[in-house]
Amino acid sequence: MNGFSGTEGKVVAITGASSGIGEASALLLAERGAKVVLGARRSDRLAALADRIAEAGGEAAYARTDVKQRGDLVALVKLACDRYGRLDVLINNAGIMPISPLDDLRVEDWEEMIDINIKGVLYGIAAALPVFRKQGFGHFVNIASTAGHKTVANQSVIPERSSLCAPSPRVCARRPAVNCA
Repeated sequence: MNGFSGTEGKVVAITGASSGIGEASALLLAERGAKVVLGARRSDRLAALADRIAEAGGEAAYARTDVKQRGDLVALVKLACDRYGRLDVLINNAGIMPISPLDDLRVEDWEEMIDINIKGVLYGIAAALPVFRKQGFGHFVNIASTAGHKTVANQSVIPERSSLCAPSPRVCARRPAVNCA
């Protein structure tokens, strides 16, 4: 048992797919038979990743995606639906974490973290939820840093994304067509 039963043939869109957890997730899911739709800001890395997946026998599509732009997430979801006929899972993985002491007052960094780590997740949900409702199924997987749970030196400004990553079971229960993973 590989722990990925039911992955074969699923259509999974991933933000922040050009490196780190997003890239590793894409490779593993594609290896397990999922069709992956890759989104990130670095198109060259997305193209290389899509090529690696195809060379290994998997299926991948990609689009340059800046999660600060709601339209980019709409386009990523549309790519999944146009290419594969549906979207089964959206993995909201894109995130940043500039590190500095609070008294450095790097307000622009704080704004960037909010735009990517919080609004980016919400824009992903806004793009995929109508598709999930229409299909009658779909899953959100929201990736959070451990810094959202434990603050350490020079990480004093971390937008708390945990509440987005652990939605209330009652919200999911009222909307049975959408499963929260």
